[in-house]
Amino acid sequence: MYKKIDTTDIQFFSNLIGERCFTNDENRFKYSHDETEDLSFLPDVVLKPETVEEVSAIMKYAHEKNIAITPSGARTGLSGGALPVCNGIALSMEKFNKIITIDEKNLQVITEPGVITQELQNAVKEKGLFYPPDPASKGSCFIGGNVSENSGGPKAVKYGVTKDYVLNLEIVLPTGEIIWTGANVLKNATGYNLTQLIVGSEGTLAVITKIVLRLIPHPTNDLTILVPFFNAEKACEAVAAIFRAGITPSGLEFMERDALIWTQKFTKDESIIVATNHAAHLLIEVDGFDNELLMQECEKIMVVLENFETDEILFAESQAQKDSLWSLRRKVGEAVKSQSIYKEEDTVVPRYELPTLLHHVKRIGNQYGFKSVCYGHAGDGNLHINIIKGDLSDEEWEQKLPIAIRELFNEVIKLGGTLSGEHGIGYVQKPYMDIAFPDVTLNLMKQIKAVFDPKNILNPEKIFV
Repeated sequence: MYKKIDTTDIQFFSNLIGERCFTNDENRFKYSHDETEDLSFLPDVVLKPETVEEVSAIMKYAHEKNIAITPSGARTGLSGGALPVCNGIALSMEKFNKIITIDEKNLQVITEPGVITQELQNAVKEKGLFYPPDPASKGSCFIGGNVSENSGGPKAVKYGVTKDYVLNLEIVLPTGEIIWTGANVLKNATGYNLTQLIVGSEGTLAVITKIVLRLIPHPTNDLTILVPFFNAEKACEAVAAIFRAGITPSGLEFMERDALIWTQKFTKDESIIVATNHAAHLLIEVDGFDNELLMQECEKIMVVLENFETDEILFAESQAQKDSLWSLRRKVGEAVKSQSIYKEEDTVVPRYELPTLLHHVKRIGNQYGFKSVCYGHAGDGNLHINIIKGDLSDEEWEQKLPIAIRELFNEVIKLGGTLSGEHGIGYVQKPYMDIAFPDVTLNLMKQIKAVFDPKNILNPEKIFV
């Protein structure tokens, strides 16, 4: 279907970007995988452009020659979005690593896509400003990848996800044209919203080369508590009760017992005592500008929690203790991965349905013989389900698991949820898209893809079967 890259193509790319064209095995392997399971697909060549004009020339050439091209960021994704499944070009955006300007008057930042998310957050924080979306991999992931996947993170429960902060994008189309998708304004009712179409499109419609983000003032205070529950489903029930009491935390995270224990072993941080009868924990944070008001919010949360059976609640008394708690939460994914072969699902349901979702996860696990470790952004109803291979045979893992996942996703849709809250569909979840959407909807999406990318060269084999 796609042209195999030959010496003529390599010569063109070398003439265009010089030593930033790589064909050696070490670089090809490095860009063959992301953090999705153990999947790996070798690109024929790795290209590292530095300017939008270079990206444009590469895209135009690939379009003319019918060469598959896969955008590559920090490769921290969990759905296979950066896997060069059709070989061809791995287009690394790591050289696009500059914050262009921080506009303190209009509370905006213009950045290139290869800037690490946490570095962007730190840069605007120095100006007293705040970019809230904070995925677990914020210390290594790129802001461009966050835009492509519409990333969230713990603070999404109060502040929203990436799409809520993107005002405008400079993009290169698969045919090589360079365009801006919108304007650097807070309101825009001028034509179709191409900006939001690109956000979350997983690198299938265009290559992002500049990003305009809105910012907000950075909160000056925060309080954090850790709440142990004797019953995991009751912990999930408490989530909706907190919101019904009129409180919107800046973080509300769920960690099943094994998630916390495995992470403590992985990090060698055992500062938190997990009793034998602790089934799950909620990590709750409130933030703002008035410490007295935050204390009142915590008191209201305590009143809500009196209706549930909890053990002694830990109130983080120092910044170091807050950092330790959040570090444990952010490293759960790595800890689970270090324990066993696993498969992670990124389900999301209305938050009131979270206990029912957890019930179905455990029921289906018992039915098909797999163990699961669950954690996630409970305030959003976003549950990360890590299915552990454990003692399952290779045959059971390969044959039973897709059936179990399909059953799980069917239950998610019945609850009013959907397949992915923040990780995207990518390569690994595309077989299940028919559960979420009827044919007419899927066909509309495919037609949009065809308008942007008529030869289907950009990040092929993603999202759709």
